[in-house]
Order: sequence, then C-alpha cells, then structure tokens
Amino acid sequence: MFVRRRWTALATTSILIAAVLTHPGPGAAAPAAPAITLAPTETALVRVQLADRAQLDRLVAGGADLANRPRSRDGKLVADLVLTGRQLTDLTRQGATALQVVQRADDGTRRIAESRRAAEERTRAGLRTSGAATAVDTLQFLQAYWWTTGGRTFLQAQVATTATDDPDVEITVTWRTADGATGSFPLYRFEDSGEYQYHYALPQPAPSRPVQFTATSSLGGTSRPVTPSLWPNASPPPQPAGYQKDFIDAYLTPVDIKARIARLGRQYRDLVDVIDLPNKTQGYRRTAAAYLGDPAAAAVVVESVRFGDQGMNGVQVRTVDPGRPNRPLSMRYRDRVLTISLATDRAGKVTSTTDDVAALINAPQGARFRATAEEGSAGLPMPVAGPVRLDDGLQGTEVPARPWTVQALRIGKHRDGSRIGVLAYSQEHAREWATPLVTLEFAERLLANARTDAATRKLLEQVDVFVIPTVNPDGANYSFHDYNFQRKNLVNHCAGEARDPKYRNMWGVDLNRNYTVGSLFDGYVGASTNCLAGNYAGTAELSEPESRNVIDLAKAHPNIRFAMNVHSYGGYFMWPPGAYKADGRVTLPRPSIDESTLFLASARRIVGAIAAERGTVTWPSQTGPVADVLYSAAGNSADQLYYELGIFAWDFEVGNDRWNEATGQWEGVGFQPPFDEAHGEAQEYAGGLVEMVRVARDYAARNPVRR
Repeated sequence: MFVRRRWTALATTSILIAAVLTHPGPGAAAPAAPAITLAPTETALVRVQLADRAQLDRLVAGGADLANRPRSRDGKLVADLVLTGRQLTDLTRQGATALQVVQRADDGTRRIAESRRAAEERTRAGLRTSGAATAVDTLQFLQAYWWTTGGRTFLQAQVATTATDDPDVEITVTWRTADGATGSFPLYRFEDSGEYQYHYALPQPAPSRPVQFTATSSLGGTSRPVTPSLWPNASPPPQPAGYQKDFIDAYLTPVDIKARIARLGRQYRDLVDVIDLPNKTQGYRRTAAAYLGDPAAAAVVVESVRFGDQGMNGVQVRTVDPGRPNRPLSMRYRDRVLTISLATDRAGKVTSTTDDVAALINAPQGARFRATAEEGSAGLPMPVAGPVRLDDGLQGTEVPARPWTVQALRIGKHRDGSRIGVLAYSQEHAREWATPLVTLEFAERLLANARTDAATRKLLEQVDVFVIPTVNPDGANYSFHDYNFQRKNLVNHCAGEARDPKYRNMWGVDLNRNYTVGSLFDGYVGASTNCLAGNYAGTAELSEPESRNVIDLAKAHPNIRFAMNVHSYGGYFMWPPGAYKADGRVTLPRPSIDESTLFLASARRIVGAIAAERGTVTWPSQTGPVADVLYSAAGNSADQLYYELGIFAWDFEVGNDRWNEATGQWEGVGFQPPFDEAHGEAQEYAGGLVEMVRVARDYAARNPVRR
C-alpha cells in the first residue's frame, strides 16, 4: 500500500494490472474542487483519478505504493497512492487528477497528539426490459443486497454474463422499491489476473428498501428478477445494562502497548497470562551511516556493521590529501575517527576513486565498517571530504534500543488448552495505527466485563483467548517517530546501492508476505523479491522473528481453532484462499462446502456485530476469500494458519470508506485517521472480535476440543 526514490508496491504487476475493479460513481458528478497539490518533498496518501489504464500499468510496473485496490469512478480508474509532491506533479502532467488527500505524512504525528490531548480533557471533564433484441448472453446475479447505514439505504450487486470473452459487454441493474420508485446503475467488468470474474459496482444510494433487481446487458441479455436480501441480516445479543467498553482514549505506541499489557496482567491475575513470545525482534535499531563526499557530485556511503546504539553513532569519517606525491591509498581508525588518506601520483595529484575508497574500507575494516559508492558515483574521483558523523537516523529517543520481546495476552478462566482457542493479532503492518486499538479494546472488554456481566464471565469459561496487539513493534516505533507510512519491519536485507540512506524509508520485510503457504517462493503472486518494495517477502519463508512468533504461538497452543488478523484500511472481511498463481489464476485449494458455509455464516454474524456499534456495514462485495475480494497476497499469515494448522483464519481491514452525502462519493479514511475515527473503528471492530469468540463457543459446542 507501498528525485531518485523508487516506487514500492503492495502487489505484483500481474495482480494489480489485471485485478482493477471498475465502479460507477453513485451519484451526479461533484462540483469542481480546488486543485490538490503537495510540496515537492512532501509525502501523502492521495486518491488519484488516473488518465487511463496505461498509466496504471506504468505505475505498477514501476512498483507504485498502492494502498488499496484500484477502482473506477464514472468509468475512470481511481487509486490510492503514497506519493511525494514530485510524483504527484509527474502524474498530473501525464493526465491524472488528484481527488482527495486521504492523509499527509505528518497527520499521524498531529493526530496522536490530538488524541492524547482529548484523552486528558476527557479525564478532566428491478423493471423488465421490453422490445429488446434477441439476447446473445445470459445474466446471473451473484450478489443482490441492500442495507441501511446512517439513515441512508444502499444497494450492491454483482452480475456475471456468459459472454465472458467480450470485454465490451455493458450491464445495467434496475431496481424497484415497494412504493414504485425505480432507478438504475451501471456495472463494470472485473478481471483478475486476466480472468473474467463478474460485473460490479460500488454501493449505490436508494430512497428506501428495494424489492426487485433486474439486470440487462448491451447484448440483449436479461436476468430473471431477484429479490435483494438484507445484508448482513445478523445482529449480536444486546449488551446488558452497565456493559463496560471504551477503554481506548488515544493512539498507542508499542511502548504504550507494553505498559498496557503489564497493567492488565497485574489487574486481572486470575484471568490473564502474559506470554513472552520466543523470537526477539531486532529492536528499534539501525546501523549508523553517512555520505562521505557530496551525493550530488561524488560520494561513498560509509556504514557501521554494528547498530548505531552499539557505540557507532557519532563515529567520524574523513578523507585527506596526503600532500605528497606517490602516496598509496591507506587508512587508520583511531579515537573513533576513520581517516582515509587518498593515493597520489608523481605530481601529487589525488588519484583515488570512489570505488577504490569503498574497496579499502570493506577489506581490512570489514568487521567494523562497510562502504559502497553512492548511486551514480561509481568510478568517479574521490573528493577530499569530511569529517562526517555516522548516525542511525532514528528519532524516537524514548524507545529502548535493544531487541524487543513481543508479548501476547492469554485470557480465560481455563488457560490450560481444555477450551477452544481464539487468536486475535494486529499491526503486522507498522503504519496501521488503529489496529492495536481494536485488539486491546477487545481484550479489556472481556476482562472488565468478566467481573460484572454473567454472559461475558460464562464466555471466558468456555473460550481461551489469545491477543497479540502489535506483531511488528520495531516498524511501529519507526512509523510513530520517523516515517508515518512505514509498512514493513526494520530489518534491512538490502545490499549494495540499495543500502543508501536515501532509501531508509523503504527498507524492511512485509511480514504478511513472509509466511510459508502460497508464498512467493512457491510461485504465488502478490509479493516481491525487491528489498525496497512495499511487499518484499524477505530472504526466505519465515525469515523474520515477527512472523515466526505468530506461527510459534499457534503451534504451541493447538486448541486455537479461530484467528483474526487485524489490518487497515478499507473495510474488508476476508478468509482463505489468499493467493493464486498467475497462469490461469489458480488459487490455493478452496475450503470445503461445509467450511465455506461456516466462513460466510460466521462473517455475517461478525459483520452484524461491527454494524451494531455505529452502523458501519462491511460491503458484501468486500466479504469473502482474500484472492476474490482484494488481490493475491502471497505468503500471508491467514493461509498458513488455515492450510497448515487447520485454523479458521480471517482478516479484517478496519477503516471502512465513509459516505460523503455532499459529494455523493465514498471517501477513504487512511492508516492514521483523526482519532475520533480511529476510536470508532476500535469500538466497532472490538465488538466484531467479541462476536468471533461467540462463534468459536458455538463451534466448540458442536465440535468439542480434544486434548
């Protein structure tokens, strides 16, 4: 979700180019708005209307940081992109139009401060078509739903045509309400990996509940009329008087989360075990580096082998002219100063190149320093430069500089494996600040209400709950203190010029592409071997301690049968299969009929519980297998949990698009929305997690845990 900056991508070219969804605009065109611009070096998450499909192809081929699946508005492609001002200017010159700044790079910093100030203040205070030509295709409704949110009724439909090979087929859905009101909206073709799937549109507003949908095609095909169903048509049991919730009042850094876990462990000793997961992360640490010379002219990147906090921050590096002829290239390291004396010829002229200096540093000093000619500087004369100070560039002074122990909460009355287990884990992706708010609100609801609510108390006698609030603490610390849009962890597997500090915000591994089933390494698409890509899969399956922690916890507790991976943003509810191979779009094996029924029936219950909080409805078109409703995500954690360990594994994407009545458009909320929105997401999706625990309880009643 992803100058000489390289683009990063959430999915490979074969996925995203082919998986573009096209949607119509749900209403009349919005009035002209002021042009959206960014400062040249400013980074922001921007919703952009692209000039054409070719522009999208070029973006994906270049590794664009796409935060969501491209859509269509009034026949134009729309994508959410993490862009610099220069990149936005380039896109605009190529015919693109910026529609919305979803989030600026500094919004997260401001919003966490706003959330904490607010916390302190709270503490203080369907018709038939006639006369049509002879049909040459047949139409079938795959989805026909309606729902109400915020006092507004919405409709959504998916229709498939038998004319699958005709890219020009146009399909229109006509609706009718009980009082005779009618309307229609166009659907647009959706292909994924070159394979036709169906025709589809964003949810459309309507005046009231529809009683009939009919679809017609430009080839003359007409569907039989269908009666749309209420979605999700499920609701949780009512909360009793005095039910306790709303335990989250500000954004939480990993340091805050660790303190919250410790407090819950002390406060609820009879209901909680705090589990230290076995694989320590790198920690909020990086090697120290500096440019020796001028990157705009000629320079060498000098980097410490050890982390900056291990005595390497502040080390000085310099090159000197020996001032005499016929001197060899040499160096010495004394009193934390690395001095390189450049070679000279018979006339006393310096002859050393950047490559010479890099090779010298890497040879005898390889245990302490490494060096690379800066990109574009290879083979150029090495200037006399420095001294410069090595620095790791990290800004979070309050974050401990040491390997990090990731922690989980185990919640329940019987924490011995005798009860069915449920796992909720969040913040695999560092920039998704709202996700640990969801899992911590969920955990605290269970614990607090176990004291006062008989139903919650009974639930914790029946189910064994595991919660990992932040899978990726190092990346999250970096996102809070250094670069808001950090997606990956902090481990830098790059080599050569890719280690240039200008790429510091692009290093790391996408943890949700680092698992073993349906992985890049097995030929599935949706991940990258490029260490600078937003969906870089790592050096091997489970190469990262963070991903190993998730799997090790699940393997250590085989009673875990249900799991939810909490991500943001976009409003999705998904399950396996999550990946496919490009040729023929061959997915991982589909769940059995019975398991597919369980996935969907449970999803309806959980989506209904989410909607009970503030009316947010996860669209039916965004509820289903990952590979069908989002894209192929090779090597994601849910696939390994499901296929290898037999766990019913789901994924949330919290942060549903919000309907803007004034513009008649759905608008994105971003990874770090204003805290009021993040707070709302925490409350509604925590309710969804509580319902998942009830789903597990009901499943266990039919399928008792065997020890």
